[in-house]
Amino acid sequence: MGVRAPTPERMASSPEVIHAWSAPRSLSTSLMYSFSQRDDMDVLDEPLYANFLRVTGVDRPYREELLSKMDPDGNKVVKEVIFGPGEKKYRYCKHIAKQRLPNLTGNLMKEGKHFILIRNPLNILPSFDKVVPPSFMELGVAELVAIYSELCELGSPPPVIDADDLQRDPEAVLRGLCEDLGIPFQPQMLKWKAGPKDFDGIWAPWWYENVHKSMGFSKSRHYPMTFPFALYDLLEQSLPFYNMLKRQVRRTAGSPQSPKSDDPLPVPANEKILVWIGDELLPRDSAKVSVLDSVVQGGDAVWEGLRIYDGKVFKLEEHLDRLFDSAKAMAFSNVPSRDWIKDSIFKTLNANGMFNNAHIRLTLTRGKKVTSGMSPSFNLYGCTLIVLAEWKPPVYDNSHGIKLVTATTRRNSPNSIDSKIHHNNLINNILAKIEGNLAQVEDAIMLDQDGFVSETNATNIFMVKKGIVLTPHADYCLPGITRATVMDLVVKEKLVLHERRISLSEFHAADEVWTTGTMGEITPVVMIDGRKTGDGKIGPVTRQIQNAYKVLTAGLGVPIPKNDEA
Repeated sequence: MGVRAPTPERMASSPEVIHAWSAPRSLSTSLMYSFSQRDDMDVLDEPLYANFLRVTGVDRPYREELLSKMDPDGNKVVKEVIFGPGEKKYRYCKHIAKQRLPNLTGNLMKEGKHFILIRNPLNILPSFDKVVPPSFMELGVAELVAIYSELCELGSPPPVIDADDLQRDPEAVLRGLCEDLGIPFQPQMLKWKAGPKDFDGIWAPWWYENVHKSMGFSKSRHYPMTFPFALYDLLEQSLPFYNMLKRQVRRTAGSPQSPKSDDPLPVPANEKILVWIGDELLPRDSAKVSVLDSVVQGGDAVWEGLRIYDGKVFKLEEHLDRLFDSAKAMAFSNVPSRDWIKDSIFKTLNANGMFNNAHIRLTLTRGKKVTSGMSPSFNLYGCTLIVLAEWKPPVYDNSHGIKLVTATTRRNSPNSIDSKIHHNNLINNILAKIEGNLAQVEDAIMLDQDGFVSETNATNIFMVKKGIVLTPHADYCLPGITRATVMDLVVKEKLVLHERRISLSEFHAADEVWTTGTMGEITPVVMIDGRKTGDGKIGPVTRQIQNAYKVLTAGLGVPIPKNDEA
């Protein structure tokens, strides 16, 4: 039982083999029953099981019977049974990942078509110990990742399907799987007769009781079983492997997650970056903070934007000054040292090879809490540092300029949230940005409580009238570091600078307008609220300041140390 040697009358040709790899308790038997309904398919139930028992010596209630009735020579099984002749066009092999042992021939992976069935360990573990005590080895999720990686290295990335999707919409998942395998879908794959099958393995009485009652793919439980918390550590160990494979799953229309987008990232190179979280570097998709972190619980964090030019971090010390001032104003405790934060920045840039044309979003949260709640008294672990470095040219069109509208959302007053604290509570900025998006312009001007211009939703703002440069007081807006740099440049360029309250109508009538920020640098504004700025082109003062800023960024900055300089 489980492996049927081909009889002489069946030895017509060698079928095309389909290898299904999974962990136990993953609907693998139901899927085997599904494929057995096809008129062009033979199936084999775990043909490598005896080899697994012989080599590993693990115990099973049916061990002796299985070893006496199944061939324990794995390579012989691969050659004569898995790839042996048969009468059908296809042969489906149900494999459990842990049964792929090092003693097996490499032909097992090189020949035939492979796919991987995954299931969330949260749904596997509650019923896993029917026969076998659960362990990381028995679960086999790490081996599934190894199988996926090996097939990718061989140039044949396997389709990955999730048991949850299979239960939610069997037909859609099976149609997609058949398409990926290059075989036609057959509707009879959706139903089968209840009861044991003649190709069931010897182990079926111990494992297949529920599937023998089924006549198709059963719906998943709406509410999960109570998790056996004695297995909590095993869940933590196995979930990263499951999540890695889950990112490879073909999404269907009924899937709760959105289909993978074919649209590239703004900068495709950012798909694979390393991000500093806490005290370590992590791949982009693994870079996460705890749900108990203060930034999640209440936006309780401060941040800075840094830009990298020619191997140097521009205005690093000034940004760190503001970061520490903001953290002090927010009464953060256990704040990392300045040197430690700088070292984390340098490690992140070196690991990513980012020495030019890059931007860092540097975030310091109050840290993880011991329980959810507002009070900082729950923060007992110290701050969390996030260094998100990306390849990022200036985000605006600084060669042709941008358009702005005036938002109805007002800039925060110091009476509520002081903008001198560079905090993560950006809801009012986001609401203004939404207004800009709806108006199909790049950004939105925000007014203060008295109706004077403060800044845009993301940048500080300057205007020129009759050769005089003006910028609003920083009473309501963030006194940006790029803003201060540009104010110095205006004076050095022998221009007159006024910092005062400026009304919206003055900006409408300005000769030139530009915005400033680390992310966008010096960005010309060519239209505000449908009114051309000047003649609608970039003005001479704007270009003068752009050029001066370019010279400054090329020469200043803190050099990024490298290993050869240590």
